[in-house]
Amino acid sequence: MAKNPKAAKNRRPTTRRPRAAAAATVSADIEDLAAPSGCRAVVGPTTAAAAVRAELLRWYDANRRDLPWRRAAEPAGSGGSEEQRAYAVWVSEVMLQQTRVPVVVDYYSRWMARWPSVDSLAAATQEEVNEMWAGLGYYRRARFLLEGAKQIVEKGEFPRTASALREVRGIGDYTAGAIASIAFNEVVPVVDGNVVRVISRLYSIPDNPKESSTVKRFWQLTGELVDPSRPGDFNQAMMELGATLCSKTKPGCSQCPVSSHCQAFTLSNESASVKVTDYPRVVPKAKPRSDFAAVCVVQIAQCLDEGIADSTGNGNLFILIKRPEEGLLAGLWEFPSVLLSEEKTDALNRRKEMDKYLKQVLSIDVKRRSSVILREDVGQHVHIFSHIRLTMFVELMILDLKDDGDELCKEEQDSTKLRFIDGNAVESMGLTSGIRKVYNMVKAFKEKRLKEQSQVPTRKRSRRLK
Repeated sequence: MAKNPKAAKNRRPTTRRPRAAAAATVSADIEDLAAPSGCRAVVGPTTAAAAVRAELLRWYDANRRDLPWRRAAEPAGSGGSEEQRAYAVWVSEVMLQQTRVPVVVDYYSRWMARWPSVDSLAAATQEEVNEMWAGLGYYRRARFLLEGAKQIVEKGEFPRTASALREVRGIGDYTAGAIASIAFNEVVPVVDGNVVRVISRLYSIPDNPKESSTVKRFWQLTGELVDPSRPGDFNQAMMELGATLCSKTKPGCSQCPVSSHCQAFTLSNESASVKVTDYPRVVPKAKPRSDFAAVCVVQIAQCLDEGIADSTGNGNLFILIKRPEEGLLAGLWEFPSVLLSEEKTDALNRRKEMDKYLKQVLSIDVKRRSSVILREDVGQHVHIFSHIRLTMFVELMILDLKDDGDELCKEEQDSTKLRFIDGNAVESMGLTSGIRKVYNMVKAFKEKRLKEQSQVPTRKRSRRLK
């Protein structure tokens, strides 16, 4: 702790010159807030550090939120098994990265009900894990959880130290510190976005929080503060404080248990030009890349008597294709999709590229092999990833493949990259939120068309809608 906050009075986050951009490390993943090599708690005997620990833990004991993973991480919460507690901490911490607590609670409960131990998770398939994870986003987290579980089971024991945990696939400095301190009581720090905010304000650090040198300082300062007797509770208290009272825009300084030690709070009281929210420095986010894709919801009609299929899709099959095992949304299922250049997003080029894709991947020649019952644009959906703004141009195509459909279905039986599923299966299948939105758009479009057709005299209805 700095002992003379007033000496920092003239430091202004708005006047500090930023370091070279090349030194900045920008990532959406908390694991990329890397700890210095071999970072452990270096607990100093200073009165200020001891006071911060005592006051923060006292506040945490009285005000911490009742969350299922915290109950599981307590000694009596999972039958006293340290490995079971470590597994519960691991699952919750991975889910909580980039995801709000209220959302995680339900996912965590369902996950633990299905896979209550690392052994049961290791026996799962990637397909099952993806379906359980659907909607949480950042799907590589789910893949890493499964791969890590298999690695731990293969070795025969759950790693008990932060250094050993970092050897597990997908476990970085943050998750290793959380598991080691909470489940195994190892005196190591954790640094996430909430901790960065608390430390930045406690020490009035005006530097770019994304720069590697600043990140290193966060880990060192947090390590000096970790309570040697209750490291897990202390780390959770720091994160809890950052998530609640020490918020980004409206910090509750009057209720903060450590405000008397907070240099940012002191500076804000001494000068009207300084605000607690000046810390940490706000770093402009990189503008997301704009991508464009044609998405075709292909429905294979089996028994169409009217111009459009039943809105539920029952009695008909939808085509789903598995994405590559590497890259964005690796190994997940989607409707046929083709990336487009911005200058080729008009309807003519979209259909041209989609027809080419269907012929190459599925051997569906829209013009020769099949009878197009309906093909219409449904609309656009913009899906935001951490670094990509994806505009999807959605169309619905209903095909009558006749004899060719039987041949295509036989081909699908031996493929792990192609599926024909009915509407009920689509409804229950674990799809990404973007693909789920696309399906709901198509469903609403079909329901609207059915309503319109019901108002048209039977003799004027056409089986082929162009």
